[in-house]
Amino acid sequence: MTESCAQKAKIMKAFCDENRLRVLEMLASGEKCACMLLRHLNIGQPSLSYHMKILVESGVVEARQDGKWTHYRLSETGCAKAAEILRLATTPREETAEDACCAK
Repeated sequence: MTESCAQKAKIMKAFCDENRLRVLEMLASGEKCACMLLRHLNIGQPSLSYHMKILVESGVVEARQDGKWTHYRLSETGCAKAAEILRLATTPREETAEDACCAK
Protein backbone atom coordinates (compact mmCIF):
# COMPACT_ATOMS: atom_id res chain seq x y z
CA MET A 1 0.00 0.00 0.00
CA THR A 2 1.53 3.26 -1.06
CA GLU A 3 -1.28 5.58 0.06
CA SER A 4 -0.35 8.33 2.49
CA CYS A 5 -2.12 8.59 5.83
CA ALA A 6 -4.09 11.55 4.43
CA GLN A 7 -5.30 9.43 1.51
CA LYS A 8 -6.20 6.57 3.85
CA ALA A 9 -8.10 8.94 6.14
CA LYS A 10 -10.10 10.25 3.17
CA ILE A 11 -11.12 6.69 2.31
CA MET A 12 -11.99 5.78 5.90
CA LYS A 13 -14.00 9.01 6.35
CA ALA A 14 -16.57 7.48 4.01
CA PHE A 15 -17.49 5.00 6.77
CA CYS A 16 -17.68 7.48 9.66
CA ASP A 17 -21.27 8.68 9.38
CA GLU A 18 -24.62 6.94 9.87
CA ASN A 19 -26.12 8.37 6.69
CA ARG A 20 -23.14 7.32 4.60
CA LEU A 21 -23.32 3.82 6.08
CA ARG A 22 -27.03 3.67 5.17
CA VAL A 23 -26.19 4.74 1.62
CA LEU A 24 -23.50 2.05 1.37
CA GLU A 25 -25.98 -0.57 2.61
CA MET A 26 -28.49 0.55 -0.03
CA LEU A 27 -25.87 0.48 -2.79
CA ALA A 28 -24.85 -3.06 -1.83
CA SER A 29 -27.92 -4.29 -3.72
CA GLY A 30 -27.00 -2.35 -6.87
CA GLU A 31 -26.97 1.06 -8.49
CA LYS A 32 -29.39 3.64 -7.12
CA CYS A 33 -30.57 7.02 -8.38
CA ALA A 34 -30.21 9.98 -6.03
CA CYS A 35 -34.01 10.22 -5.95
CA MET A 36 -34.20 6.67 -4.57
CA LEU A 37 -31.59 7.43 -1.91
CA LEU A 38 -33.51 10.54 -0.87
CA ARG A 39 -36.72 8.53 -0.55
CA HIS A 40 -35.13 6.19 1.97
CA LEU A 41 -33.04 8.62 4.00
CA ASN A 42 -34.37 11.22 6.39
CA ILE A 43 -32.23 14.03 4.89
CA GLY A 44 -32.63 16.74 2.30
CA GLN A 45 -31.00 16.99 -1.12
CA PRO A 46 -28.14 19.29 0.05
CA SER A 47 -27.23 16.80 2.79
CA LEU A 48 -27.34 13.91 0.34
CA SER A 49 -25.06 15.81 -2.04
CA TYR A 50 -22.59 16.44 0.77
CA HIS A 51 -22.49 12.78 1.79
CA MET A 52 -22.27 11.54 -1.79
CA LYS A 53 -19.37 13.91 -2.49
CA ILE A 54 -17.45 12.33 0.40
CA LEU A 55 -18.29 8.81 -0.77
CA VAL A 56 -17.32 9.52 -4.39
CA GLU A 57 -14.10 11.36 -3.45
CA SER A 58 -13.12 8.41 -1.25
CA GLY A 59 -13.32 6.14 -4.28
CA VAL A 60 -15.73 3.76 -2.53
CA VAL A 61 -18.67 4.95 -4.67
CA GLU A 62 -18.86 5.80 -8.37
CA ALA A 63 -21.31 8.26 -9.91
CA ARG A 64 -22.76 8.68 -13.38
CA GLN A 65 -25.06 11.37 -14.73
CA ASP A 66 -28.29 10.48 -16.52
CA GLY A 67 -30.02 13.70 -17.47
CA LYS A 68 -30.61 15.73 -14.34
CA TRP A 69 -30.20 12.74 -12.01
CA THR A 70 -27.06 11.12 -10.69
CA HIS A 71 -26.86 7.37 -10.24
CA TYR A 72 -24.49 5.83 -7.71
CA ARG A 73 -22.95 2.40 -7.28
CA LEU A 74 -20.26 0.80 -5.17
CA SER A 75 -16.80 0.79 -6.72
CA GLU A 76 -15.34 -2.69 -6.60
CA THR A 77 -11.79 -1.28 -6.68
CA GLY A 78 -12.50 1.41 -4.08
CA CYS A 79 -14.19 -1.03 -1.71
CA ALA A 80 -11.30 -3.49 -2.04
CA LYS A 81 -8.81 -0.71 -1.28
CA ALA A 82 -10.80 0.34 1.81
CA ALA A 83 -10.94 -3.26 3.03
CA GLU A 84 -7.19 -3.66 2.51
CA ILE A 85 -6.43 -0.44 4.42
CA LEU A 86 -8.55 -1.63 7.34
CA ARG A 87 -7.03 -5.11 7.24
CA LEU A 88 -3.46 -3.76 7.28
CA ALA A 89 -4.23 -1.25 10.05
CA THR A 90 -5.70 -3.94 12.30
CA THR A 91 -3.33 -6.84 11.64
CA PRO A 92 -0.61 -7.29 14.27
CA ARG A 93 2.91 -7.21 12.87
CA GLU A 94 6.39 -7.84 14.17
CA GLU A 95 7.97 -5.01 16.11
CA THR A 96 10.89 -3.34 14.36
CA ALA A 97 13.77 -1.33 15.81
CA GLU A 98 11.85 1.84 14.89
CA ASP A 99 8.91 0.67 17.02
CA ALA A 100 10.98 -0.04 20.12
CA CYS A 101 10.46 2.14 23.16
CA CYS A 102 13.40 4.34 24.18
CA ALA A 103 13.09 2.96 27.75
CA LYS A 104 14.20 -0.51 26.67
